[in-house]
Amino acid sequence: MDELNGRMIACQILITGLIARVANDSPDPLRFLTDYRDEIKAVVRGINIAGMENTDRVRQSALQTIDEMFSLMKPPSSE
Repeated sequence: MDELNGRMIACQILITGLIARVANDSPDPLRFLTDYRDEIKAVVRGINIAGMENTDRVRQSALQTIDEMFSLMKPPSSE
């Protein structure tokens, strides 16, 4: 289980860096991030989670993770 958690954290870091890079190349980074976050949340809300008794808990955890990832992003430096 620790290996799986480590891989998930690594994927989150990789995805966060990729999103930040694309957002920085966008003419309006804040709008890009907001739209992208909303799209990701829509996907998580609509995805079918099979084989679990409490899918609401898994879905809520995924939505919370999305919020945490996007809250870590900062606006581009003016320097």
